[in-house]
Amino acid sequence: MRRRLRAGAPHQRASLPWDGKKKEERESMKRNTMSYKIKQYVMFAGPATILFVAVVLLPFVYGLYLTFTSWDGVSKSKPFVGFANYIAAFRDTAYWQALGRTLIYSVIAVILVNVVAFFLAYLVTSGIKGQNFFRAGFFIPNLIGGIVLGYIWKFVFNRALVALGQALSVGWLSTSWLATPNGAMACLIIVSVWQYAGYMMLIYVAGFMSVPKSLMEAAQIDGCTKSQATINVTIPLMRSSFVQCLFLTITRCFMVYDVNLSLTKGEPFGSSVMGAMHVYNQAFTYKNYGTGQAEALILFVVCAIVGVTQVYVGKKGEVEA
Repeated sequence: MRRRLRAGAPHQRASLPWDGKKKEERESMKRNTMSYKIKQYVMFAGPATILFVAVVLLPFVYGLYLTFTSWDGVSKSKPFVGFANYIAAFRDTAYWQALGRTLIYSVIAVILVNVVAFFLAYLVTSGIKGQNFFRAGFFIPNLIGGIVLGYIWKFVFNRALVALGQALSVGWLSTSWLATPNGAMACLIIVSVWQYAGYMMLIYVAGFMSVPKSLMEAAQIDGCTKSQATINVTIPLMRSSFVQCLFLTITRCFMVYDVNLSLTKGEPFGSSVMGAMHVYNQAFTYKNYGTGQAEALILFVVCAIVGVTQVYVGKKGEVEA
């Protein structure tokens, strides 16, 4: 009699629970290997690392090397002079005068930028009609390049305001502010506030929106007015926004060059030359690359110390709050 095989799926061994666990353990061990981590880093962060090394790190190291040479920017030879460029930088009175002007400009501009940005952020988060339109409008000046911005405001200070002052017989508007040392510095500060306030406003807007509304409502229920709730509840919780805005404005103001070049060119009589412009002139105009690089490094160190100190103090207060 012919034996018939029963039709059906072949018998399969049921997978045991520990098989899956072993597979997960193997995958976990694979992810923890150095080769796997290197592959992941190269895949995701490799291009950014290459760009950072090529654009930032290598030029910085090469510039540091030039501070020990007397290279003129043209010849092939770069004679080694040791610390002579640093000694020349410390003896350069014009450089320290430029740093002093940069410090004064930065203190005033940083305060005004953050005050204006904070009140703009308060305005566009208070529920006024068309607040999104105002946010975009206040941010637009930050999109304009510093060179273009400087030439636009140069026309305003030299032509538009002068014509308006003469038409209205207003003495302090009848002459260009750029013609006097104090007026030129005031113009730089005004343009910087107009340019940076919109960008810092967005950071403060994010800070305002991160404060829970329940805390504001609780403060008002306890008897606080809206202004008192803002001072005692909102501002302390926005400390991280203040830290970020102060750091960004400090670094930008210390390194300002484009607006300084297009708006004043350091005039009148070199009274508005900032630190970055003096470094540029020393290196590329007077062909003293070694001294210029040394002065640039000193400017970088000063800016880094001020910025890092400000962040440290702000973060420390944030933790304590």
